[in-house]
Amino acid sequence: MTTTIKRTVKHLTLAALPLAASLTVTAAQAEEVNIYSYRQAFLIEPLLNAFTQQTGIETNVIYASSGLNERIEQEGRNSPADIILTPNTTILVDAYDKGLTQAVESDILTSNIPAQYRADDNHWFGLTTRGRVIYASKDRVEPGEITTYEELADPQWEGRICTRSGKHNYNLSLFASMIEHHGEEYTKTWLEGLKNNLARTPQGNDRGQVKAIMEGECDLSLGNTYYFGKMITNTEEPEQVEWANSVNIVFPNQEDRGTHMFISGAAVAKHAPNRDEAVQLLEFMSQDLAQYMYAQENFEFPVKPGTPYSALLNQYMGDFVADDVSLTAVVDHVDEASRLVDEVGYDF
Repeated sequence: MTTTIKRTVKHLTLAALPLAASLTVTAAQAEEVNIYSYRQAFLIEPLLNAFTQQTGIETNVIYASSGLNERIEQEGRNSPADIILTPNTTILVDAYDKGLTQAVESDILTSNIPAQYRADDNHWFGLTTRGRVIYASKDRVEPGEITTYEELADPQWEGRICTRSGKHNYNLSLFASMIEHHGEEYTKTWLEGLKNNLARTPQGNDRGQVKAIMEGECDLSLGNTYYFGKMITNTEEPEQVEWANSVNIVFPNQEDRGTHMFISGAAVAKHAPNRDEAVQLLEFMSQDLAQYMYAQENFEFPVKPGTPYSALLNQYMGDFVADDVSLTAVVDHVDEASRLVDEVGYDF
C-alpha cells in the first residue's frame, strides 16, 4: 500500500493575521506542529518536507523577520505556536527572558548538541553554528600577519579596519565573549583600540565590509563565515564573487581559545499545544540528515559533531578550533557589551 503524506506550509506574513487565529488547532486535525520562524523559507522547507515524509506529522509555518516573540507574548496561553526558529542566540534568549519557552529533557538533544550550544536549563538549542572571523585583504595583509581578535586593537592597524555597527548582535556577541574571557576593563580598552583603528564610521552589513576591502578602503573586517559562501556563489550579482576573491578568511585565536561561534536555534514554546510533535521536530533537526541539509543550505556549520561540512566549507574553511565557551555565559554579557560600545563611542 502506498501512503500519500500531505504537508501544509502556510506562507503567512505577521501583519496579515489576527492574534491567536492563524494556526488554530482542532481535535479533528492530524498530527501537526506549528512553527513561528524567523528563518527564511528556503532554509527550512527542505527539512520540513523530510520530517513529514519520515513521521507523517504536518507542519504549519508563519515566517517573519521580526515581531514573533511579541506576537506569542500577546497571544498568551492561546498561542498556537509550538516551536520558535531563530537565526541567532539573541532572539532565543529574548524569548526565554519573556517566559515564552519551556524546558525539553531529551537524550537525543543532549547527545547531539554540545553543551555550549544549548541553554543550561534546556530551554533553547542550537541547530547550526557560524564563526565570527576576520576577513583580510589578499593584497595588503600577509598570511599570519593577524591571528587573534586581540590584535585588532594593535596600532599597526590604524585606519585599516571596517566593521558594521558595534550595536549589531553579531558584533555584540563577539564583544560579550571578550568580556567573558578577559573581563570588562580589558574589553573596554580593547574596544577603544579597535575604534581607533577603524577606517570609517561603522556602517553597512558584513558583505559591505568585504566590498570595502576590495575597493581599498580598508584591509580587515569582521564577518560571519556564511557570508563568504553567499558571496562566492552569488551568480546573480557576480561582483560579490569578486569581493569574496579579494580576501582571505582568518579564523582567530587558533593557538588558544578558538574562534567565537554563535548559533541559529530553536525553542519549544511555553504553551505549545502540540508539544510532543514539537519535540520530535527539534530532535529530527539535531540528527544527521537534517543537520547536513540545514547547514548546507546556508553555508553554516552543523552543530552535531561529526556531521559532514558542505563541499564549499571544506574547500575554503576546513578544520579550525572553535571557542567552546558556553553561549549562556556569553549572552549574560551582552548588555555590558552594548554599554561599552556606547561608552567608547564606537559607532560615531
